[in-house]
Amino acid sequence: MRDRSYLAGLFGQGIGPSLSPELHEREGRRQGLRYVYRTVELDDAQLAPDRLRELLAHAVELGFDGLNVTHPVKQVMTPLVDDLSPGAAAIGAINTVVIRDGTTTGHNTDVTGFAAAMRDGLPGADLGEVVLVGAGGAGTAVAHALADLGAGALHVVDTDAARAERLVRSLGPGLAGRSTTATPDRLGTVLARATGVVNATPVGMAAHPGTPVAAELLSDRVWVADIVYRPLVTQLVRLATERGCRVLTGAGMAVNQAADSFELFTDRPAHRAAMVTDFDELVADEIGRTGGSP
Repeated sequence: MRDRSYLAGLFGQGIGPSLSPELHEREGRRQGLRYVYRTVELDDAQLAPDRLRELLAHAVELGFDGLNVTHPVKQVMTPLVDDLSPGAAAIGAINTVVIRDGTTTGHNTDVTGFAAAMRDGLPGADLGEVVLVGAGGAGTAVAHALADLGAGALHVVDTDAARAERLVRSLGPGLAGRSTTATPDRLGTVLARATGVVNATPVGMAAHPGTPVAAELLSDRVWVADIVYRPLVTQLVRLATERGCRVLTGAGMAVNQAADSFELFTDRPAHRAAMVTDFDELVADEIGRTGGSP
């Protein structure tokens, strides 16, 4: 098996700065594998289901072992694969596609990645009343991770009310019955009683600067998590830190979902501690080149 080569890739928009290629390829080298990871930047014309279906078929034909998929196609690609893992089927969104013998199976390592990040980065966080900003593919994964972690109630904030309602229904009768939805203009109201807030939107990414939560809505009684990791210190993370909140950056989710994907692609356990070190080194190198702040 040491002579086997692996080809993986990433579909999405704005993925040029992604650390996934380097994280995967470093782990491959660490395990003595020939492992190549490529990014596929999608233009607007390639976001339609028919075009994505063609691209997926090309990946199968070209011998890819697996793909990661990210914003904005996590939900669009879900019905395009041949099969879904039970977790991905429950969520209705995928971020990983495993290709075996010409068959594609969708998985969602965002769920396990975020849950692990919360356990490691915010141990003991009060999950009694959590506000989730963003009901897309990433938000749905985060919601299911919070459900697995024992969240008491979830308040989903999204510009698309129907999408937020679909997310809540996907949670099942337990947490769904204790969850609400709201539009962004009501964010202050739902945050007033919250114990924590998660940003699961693209806002804060290099291509989508800004913050989904205004500084005046934050206080040190809530913890704040951001799944964006490029940049690592988003405007939301900076504002929350200044307000005295316990803060979780997107680093833990990024590393854990990458490790989970690597294991699915190769059937080998990933060296997670080493991948955390890789991530830290990559971010430190970038900060050094750009003169930014850690």
